[in-house]
Amino acid sequence: MSVRKRRWVTKPKEGEEKGEPRECYVVAYRTGTGRHIKSFKRKKDADDFHAQVRVDIGKGVHVPHSKSVTVEKAGDQWIQSCATLERTTREQYMSHLKFHILPILGAVKLSALTVAMVRAWQDRLTAEGRSPAMARKVTTSLSSLLADAMERGTVAQNVVRSMATNRRGKHKAAARANGKLKSGTDFPTPDEIQSLLGVAMGKWRPFLLVAIRCGLRSSELRGLRWSDVDLTKSELHVRQRADQYGRIGWPKSEDSHRTVPMLPATVQALREWKMACPKGELDLAFPNGLGHVESHGNIITRGLIPAWQAAGIVDRYSGLHCLRHYFVSWCLARPPVGLGLTLKEASERAGHANISITADTYGHLLPRSDAAALAAAEGRFG
Repeated sequence: MSVRKRRWVTKPKEGEEKGEPRECYVVAYRTGTGRHIKSFKRKKDADDFHAQVRVDIGKGVHVPHSKSVTVEKAGDQWIQSCATLERTTREQYMSHLKFHILPILGAVKLSALTVAMVRAWQDRLTAEGRSPAMARKVTTSLSSLLADAMERGTVAQNVVRSMATNRRGKHKAAARANGKLKSGTDFPTPDEIQSLLGVAMGKWRPFLLVAIRCGLRSSELRGLRWSDVDLTKSELHVRQRADQYGRIGWPKSEDSHRTVPMLPATVQALREWKMACPKGELDLAFPNGLGHVESHGNIITRGLIPAWQAAGIVDRYSGLHCLRHYFVSWCLARPPVGLGLTLKEASERAGHANISITADTYGHLLPRSDAAALAAAEGRFG
């Protein structure tokens, strides 16, 4: 492996006696696949590449530029590897690839992709009108694409992860502050919840009680079966979910399989609703009028929004997920306002994949000891 300077003269153009002198810096090295050469205009770039190649070859992760594939080719391979994922997830990845990644980066070889190029791509996404949330989502998809390529041996590193690692220390505190959920802003207050439940009618009352007091996701509510609701033991079991297309499948993750206790008011509302619930082959607790899977859109437009309006709370909270946020905050709050559960207990009831999700999102909601309690403790043990 070496770095050398190469000089040559170009072929004379028509009407010229001599060609133009040129020079570049060449890095020559060998791997198990043969001899490779890469040229650079600047010696610094050649030296940096030479140093990196030595490290990568030593680790056994180097991929020569000639053996690398384009982002477009890697994207095709990535989508094929997603064949076992649920339809909505796969179609979302295909949309990210088609409309946000390939038009800008499709022709770039993975070995030529740099942190600077990814940052320029992100800036262009924002400049062309993508929202910050969409830019983050498609960046995550690009990272997944590169992770798949690393496993296939077509790229040596995931530059998106490298960029995230570099940023993490600098922006960790800011991200935590910006990500804190606030009662009355991101999710309802206890008084607003009481107002909502006070006006909920028909099937929407038991539906909202299960959402608020059991913390089920929309897909879990839509896929909940009566056979998974134990009214005698006052508990329900999350064993399946319904996706965007109404297809029944496994819950979101292994930890989403869970048993959640129910309060007496929720049990009573479900008893009454079971008598009037439309029957269907799927045995659903909250089906549409024909006994089939209810659409998420109908839940929002026919159930949640009218209930908020009847409670006099308009345009403050969007979507059903704010009720799940309330549920976790209620689990963590001290009695008599909440259940006073630990982070681990709240995480298990919410069905989070790991406790760090609960801690990062809701940890700031945990009750803190007040000054009087601390002073008393100091008096006892000081």
